[in-house]
Amino acid sequence: MEKLNSLLMNDAEMPLFLDYYELTSGQANFDHGRNNKITEVYYFRKIPENLGGYMVAAGLEQAIDFIKNFKLSKEEAEWLKESSNGSLTDDFLDYLQNFKFKGTVNAVPEGTVVFPNEPILTVTGNSIDVQLFETYILSVMNFQTMVATKAARIAYAAKGKAFLDFGARRAHGRDAAILSSRASYIGGASGTALVSAGMKLGIPYSGTMPHKFVQERESELEAFREYSESFPNDAVFLIDTYDTLKGAQNACIVGNELRRKGYDLKGVRIDGGDILQLSRQVRRILDDNGFSNTKIIASSDLDEYQIDYFVKNNAPIDIYGVGTRLDTAANYNSISKNGGVSALGGVYKLVEEEENGSFVPKIKISSSDKTTLPFNKQIYRRTRNGFMLEDIIDRPFNNEYKGYQQLLVPVIKDGNLVYDFPSLKETKEYTERQLSSLQEKYRRLEDFEAFPVKIGKDILDAKNIIIQEKLNS
Repeated sequence: MEKLNSLLMNDAEMPLFLDYYELTSGQANFDHGRNNKITEVYYFRKIPENLGGYMVAAGLEQAIDFIKNFKLSKEEAEWLKESSNGSLTDDFLDYLQNFKFKGTVNAVPEGTVVFPNEPILTVTGNSIDVQLFETYILSVMNFQTMVATKAARIAYAAKGKAFLDFGARRAHGRDAAILSSRASYIGGASGTALVSAGMKLGIPYSGTMPHKFVQERESELEAFREYSESFPNDAVFLIDTYDTLKGAQNACIVGNELRRKGYDLKGVRIDGGDILQLSRQVRRILDDNGFSNTKIIASSDLDEYQIDYFVKNNAPIDIYGVGTRLDTAANYNSISKNGGVSALGGVYKLVEEEENGSFVPKIKISSSDKTTLPFNKQIYRRTRNGFMLEDIIDRPFNNEYKGYQQLLVPVIKDGNLVYDFPSLKETKEYTERQLSSLQEKYRRLEDFEAFPVKIGKDILDAKNIIIQEKLNS
């Protein structure tokens, strides 16, 4: 019988999570002795439509784990030699089997608010080495940054009401599901429905009941009773399997039975219909029956726009369950029905190369909107009274910016990890502080202002000189 394959990747298999051109260019550089030190920078050129005017950086921990642990196994090397028909040589594959990154990585801490063209992560090391990380860095950081940003927008719309990540079943694959739980939590979610995220990441997990549980019983009342017997301390009933208002009344009947046993009805969940009107009617039923402390949970294709609508219309909803449009970071306005591709176009580009003992600037010119900024860079952020005022992108160690905060911090130095990664909870708290320091005019869901980001004179001068030289050559 053929063995089934879950296709789940373990840590030992991660080195092959790269695009083939990273190996072919590495082989060609190896063959010709081209392995100078370079710097590549991860950043994004623009924010996707309907995702506002800022992004929340996320995914650094997974990127650094890949860089620190990259090493080809013997089996992977043998497979690559055979499958490439010998194009990848023994010497080059030996190099990858004995790989150890000895370079430097600087990055903004996860949860940092960032803007277009700002360096989020910089990698300096041998050219072959630095290139190997491109696919993985872009994969984990583009995705988690998108989801963390979406979560931050949902938290902003909810105005203090809690929301939970309900999207694992709609995420783009298993790895995406747990990464989106992580990024959602960083961005502002209170918890998740995904149990593995609770075990692996310590994220609070919770859930109610499926419609199936109600359908399996002779009556909704019987379903609520059986569930409350199993979970008297955590009785939350899904009330819209048949008739939402009748479901609310049945919840009150079982709630009174719970009270006689010394417990209370924790909550009810609405998962469809006209949620604004139903939440108001359900609230009245609960209050009229003495359950004013029972919370109402709402779900069903929610996003920041829907939640903003509910909040502005004083919907009596206490907790939101957000699934599909959170875990896919849906680039979609559910009110206007406008949207685009749900992907962050983050890139990883060469910006300098060591020649004769010093670094010289490098840029890509191929089209005006894709021209890169040269040199390794730092983000200098100016604040006043706890609010961000402006960012300046310029070369590191520039004494001109005294009093400015330098956002990129050392993570790996000479191959050694020098950054003490915070807990996920600490990262979440840092994100909250970052977002609270961003003025309202930059945070609005719509009609927001662009945050001022300036480019330093040295970088602009170098860029213009190189462009002129290339055009004249």
